Amino acid sequence: MFIWFINDQGIVRSGWKVSGFFLLLMALVAAAAYGLHALGRPQVVGPWLGAALGALASLLCVKLEGRSFGGLGFLPGWRWIFQCLAGVLGGILIILATALLVRGLDGFHWERTPGIGARQLLMAAWPLLGVAFNEEIFARGYPFQRLVEGAGPWVGQLILASLFALVHWGNPGMHGTTKAWATLNIGLSGILLGFCYLRTRSLALPIGLHLGWNWAQGGLLGFGVSGTTDIKGAWTPVFHGRPEWLTGGAFGLEASLPCVLVCGAAILGIWRWKGSTLSADSSVA
Repeated sequence: MFIWFINDQGIVRSGWKVSGFFLLLMALVAAAAYGLHALGRPQVVGPWLGAALGALASLLCVKLEGRSFGGLGFLPGWRWIFQCLAGVLGGILIILATALLVRGLDGFHWERTPGIGARQLLMAAWPLLGVAFNEEIFARGYPFQRLVEGAGPWVGQLILASLFALVHWGNPGMHGTTKAWATLNIGLSGILLGFCYLRTRSLALPIGLHLGWNWAQGGLLGFGVSGTTDIKGAWTPVFHGRPEWLTGGAFGLEASLPCVLVCGAAILGIWRWKGSTLSADSSVA
């Protein structure tokens, strides 16, 4: 019976490690929510607190394995910062290319938003950085990496990209054809972010790309970010009544066909890039 839990090397199988991580994370989130309620501040656990809880769950899991937390892709230094900034630039370019493609197809035009300057743009980046850390820690961190070790990169990619898309189903605007296009695009973005980790063995590039994508889409260009509409961008898109599968509508560019094309091209590009720190187990990715 132990063969279901322990592999031939006497190590707990990756599937059980991943399950344990998510059980631990849910317990920590529940405890945090209870603590906030007890303090008279009943609210949903925010992105920065979620990131801290995800990091704590990851730390406990790697310590049980006798590994280091830095091995998950958190290695401080200039190289990490450079990769993160490169990711931010990549995310901005992907969303900008998508927006320009939609605009070229007469999907909308931009108008300058009054009162939005450099200060507001920087303030918009802060919570989105928390979102990037929070989601990348669970989606490209410990669970993803252990699945890649145990079952290979494609299994890890497909499972975590699907889960990444699934957790967005509760977002506003997830209905009808919008839900189908948004799920496809978010799943593709999950695969893209997975390749960012596989090609660098660091979370810097996926965190940066995640931040740049969301910030450019909402804080800069004024579109919805995965259904959220409370971010005022430096520019406001004025839609021309074209179908939502073309523009993404209120959900954002992530629910559009042009985003599928641009994201697919980005995946092809990073798939062909061999990276700088690839190890043998990821060379088939």
